Parts: sequence; structure tokens; C-alpha cells
Amino acid sequence: MTSVTDTPMPYLGVDVSKEKLDLAIEGQADVFTFDNDAAGITQLIQRMGQLHPALIVVEATGGYERTLLNAALEASLPIARVQPGRVRHFAKAQGLLAKSDGIDAHLLAVYARCLQPAVSEKRSKNQLELDALLVLRRQLIDARTAHTNQMQMADNSFVRATLAKLLRQINDRIKQVEKRIAALIDSDDDLAGRRDLLLSVPGVGKTTAATLAAQLPELGRIDRCQISALVGVAPYNRDSGKSFGKRSIFAGRAAVRSVLYMATLTAIRCNPAIRNFAQRLKQNGKLPKVVITACMRKLLTMLNAMARDNSHWSPKCHLQNA
Repeated sequence: MTSVTDTPMPYLGVDVSKEKLDLAIEGQADVFTFDNDAAGITQLIQRMGQLHPALIVVEATGGYERTLLNAALEASLPIARVQPGRVRHFAKAQGLLAKSDGIDAHLLAVYARCLQPAVSEKRSKNQLELDALLVLRRQLIDARTAHTNQMQMADNSFVRATLAKLLRQINDRIKQVEKRIAALIDSDDDLAGRRDLLLSVPGVGKTTAATLAAQLPELGRIDRCQISALVGVAPYNRDSGKSFGKRSIFAGRAAVRSVLYMATLTAIRCNPAIRNFAQRLKQNGKLPKVVITACMRKLLTMLNAMARDNSHWSPKCHLQNA
């Protein structure tokens, strides 16, 4: 009799859309479809659990995959969320140009076996709520910026009055969300400890600390090269033969990179370690954008080391290492 341990553990791919979930098992032609709701996700989790998979891969699809991802992590299933662009490049490398939900599900299963992406980490309920609040805050700020620009261009009194009222409401909502973020972090010892550690660095504010705590849980757990690539501040070369192109950054977590950029601009002014580093780069003739990007990477690696060692900012120590 064959035991479960003697059976090869399969690689699974799940194509996620707003209304349904398509499950494919590598090496099998069938595709199993489930509704993308609570009942359908429960059935899918049970089905995947019975298969004892080596790895499950889903694409990031604007949040439609989030409930499935959390449910799989709660069930202790090995699941990885990957970027759609990487999967599409993988498909082209396989010579696969056709696209459908079933094809995508099978492609994800093959992607799981060939590339072995890192398994997603389970996050606490407070981390998930904090992440959602930070997304809401960013959306409100984007709306405020859009309405402010509209108001500046409006020449109709009714339009201006309407936009002014909307802006007051949005500002009130932003304040409410920020209070909720602060209260949530205060209620969680781990999040509060991480926030206080990050806030000890000159240039790092409450929004940056909260964003890093919620959306960069890898901080302090991986090395400086990995964390730079993860955020998207690692320079990539563009060389071929005798041609040497400019290094550039791309990909990574845009929301984290955005707050890190603002924190870096402040740190260049008030953080002596980052300020001295920026001045040396300027003296060496580096372009302004290159200086800021390098300072972003410097600040991030500094925060990563502090989180790894669980140590607060020390002017003497960090100035010596700058």
C-alpha cells in the first residue's frame, strides 16, 4: 500500500479572478473551478490540503487573491504570491503566447516547480488591519491631491464650494484613519516595539515607521542586498559587450519605496549619517537623483541592521559606519 509520504508532492497553480478560482495540478490536464467567495475558498482549501502540495502559487491580482492567501496560510499550506509580470515573462520563455484562466493556472503550477518562489509568511490580524489602513490612508491622500488640483483650476463658485466641502471631509477621514493606525500599533507590543525602534532614526516619521512595520515584515530578517532588491532600490546594470549602460532601479514594493523616499529627503537634512553620505556623493560629482537613490538604500540598510540587532539609533555608532 502506498503511503502519503511515498506519493510525490504536487505543485499547484491557482488563477484568481474576481468571481472564480481555477486550480491546476502540474502534470494533470484537468482544471478545478471554485467560486471566489467564503464557501468556494473553504472548498478549495480542503481540496488543496488533501493533495499535500509541495508549493502553491497565486498571482497578485489587485487584492482578489488576499482572502485565499490568508486562508491558505491559516491552514498551514505552502503558498507563494508572485508578480504577474514575472509569470508573463516565464510564459514567453516557454513559448506560451495563448492566455486563458485554465492556461494561466497550469502555467503557475509549472512556475512553482521551476522557480520555487519563497513561501509567503503568515501575518497577524493586527498586521493585516494595519496594512489595510495604510492603503486606505494612501488612497485618501491621492483623492485629496486630485481634488486640490481640481479646485485650483475651477472657476465656478459652486464647483469650488463642492470641492472645498469634499476636501474637509477627506481631511477629517485622514485624521480618523491616522488615529486608528496609532491606536492599533499601541495595542500590539511587537508593532509598537518595531515602530519605536524605527522612530529613533532621525528622518523616519510615524507614517514611514507604520508602513515598514506592516508592509515590510522581512526587515531585519534578510541581508542588505536582498532587502534593497525587495523594496526596489537596488541598482541593476545594463551592460553588453563594450557598452556600459546606466544603472537603474525598478520593481519592488512601490508603497514602501514611496515612504522611504520622503523619509530620505528629511534624513538628508537632519540625519548626520545620511547627510554626510550625501555630501560625499555630491563632492564626487554624482547626479541629484543618484544621490537620493543611494541615500534611500543607505537608510534602508541602516534600518535593516537595526531591526536585525534590535538596537535603537546611536549617533556615535552610525556616524562611524556612515
